[in-house]
Amino acid sequence: MTSPRARTLLLALTTFLLPGGVRAEDAKPDKLRVYVGTYTQGTKSQGIYLLELDLADGALTSKGVAGAAVNPSFLALSPNRRFLYAVGEVNDVNGKKGGGVSAFAVDSASGKLTLLNQQSSVGAGPCHITVDAGGKNALVANYGGGSVAVLPIGADGKLAEASCFVQHEGRSVDKGRQEGPHAHSINLDKANRFAFVADLGLDKVLVYRFDAAKGTLTPNDPPAAKVAPGAGPRHFAFHPSGKYAYVVNEMNSTVTAFAYDAGHGTLKEIQTISTLPEGFKGDTSTAEVQAHPSGKFLYASNRGHDSLAIFVIDPQTGRLTAVGHQEGIKVPRNFGIDPTGRYVLAAHQAGNKVQAFRVDSATGKLTAAGDGVAVPAPVCVKMAAVAAGK
Repeated sequence: MTSPRARTLLLALTTFLLPGGVRAEDAKPDKLRVYVGTYTQGTKSQGIYLLELDLADGALTSKGVAGAAVNPSFLALSPNRRFLYAVGEVNDVNGKKGGGVSAFAVDSASGKLTLLNQQSSVGAGPCHITVDAGGKNALVANYGGGSVAVLPIGADGKLAEASCFVQHEGRSVDKGRQEGPHAHSINLDKANRFAFVADLGLDKVLVYRFDAAKGTLTPNDPPAAKVAPGAGPRHFAFHPSGKYAYVVNEMNSTVTAFAYDAGHGTLKEIQTISTLPEGFKGDTSTAEVQAHPSGKFLYASNRGHDSLAIFVIDPQTGRLTAVGHQEGIKVPRNFGIDPTGRYVLAAHQAGNKVQAFRVDSATGKLTAAGDGVAVPAPVCVKMAAVAAGK
């Protein structure tokens, strides 16, 4: 017989959160909800779309528009999956100049979204958003404005006005792309203590101490890790172990690997490796980088070469070895890896669809699981487990 105390401990151990805000008890559901952020201006898109992924065979089913919005390019789910947040690449919100951030309530039965409220991102051109581990703050990167902001989240899921705003300063070597700062993503470490901002215009990953209670960002010491001049850092991802981190560099199509000191919030470069096959010539840039939940593989998207680059990660050093490419993805923007690690879902921004690829657990290589589902101008893919019986 299991004692009451042992049962309580077992329950506690099986309800922790996995990356992406999915509870361990939901780690092997039958289906996943897939939210897709899009561009609406100049396209047929109406906002945020909802798909369903069958984990048995990788089949995707369209559930239509989840919620109407203007240019909801990047999304983030709250840890409890009751709320979804989207940046809006618009010119003003509530009469204030700058981009927007929208809060939505998620209907637990249907997955549809109801708009709760909107707030200004303070800076221009918001392009990335993340929600902290406690679901208390939304952190936003403004590409056009070269800035970051923190917006507190209430118990009802609504966003308050920004509690913190940081304007980046400086430039780098490319006069056309790096004439000023361009914050392209903002991510938090596992401990919810440090925020990492990949700034394409500065060729730096800026590091901030994050106070979740106050909703503030303070420059760390040292305040940044540098990449090669003209690299253009874009998106950032941690290894599941928390020992390593990776930034994909948009302008020179590389990935830079770092060793991470969690106590001090510092990054030390290990390696920089190309995302392209040897000898490739052509106009191309990167977009997204993510580590597989197993910690064995890393993926990065190439736009122009139109592929996902596949790397094997050395668990002892964090170094990457290139093992191939999944080609035929028409301008792959963001992509998502499901929490079970069985599928990668890629957004074909120019192909107007989202497609699932089956992951080989031994090699990390990908095989198409169907032809995909039509979604106009897809940009971002986020997943959440579907509760039993839904």
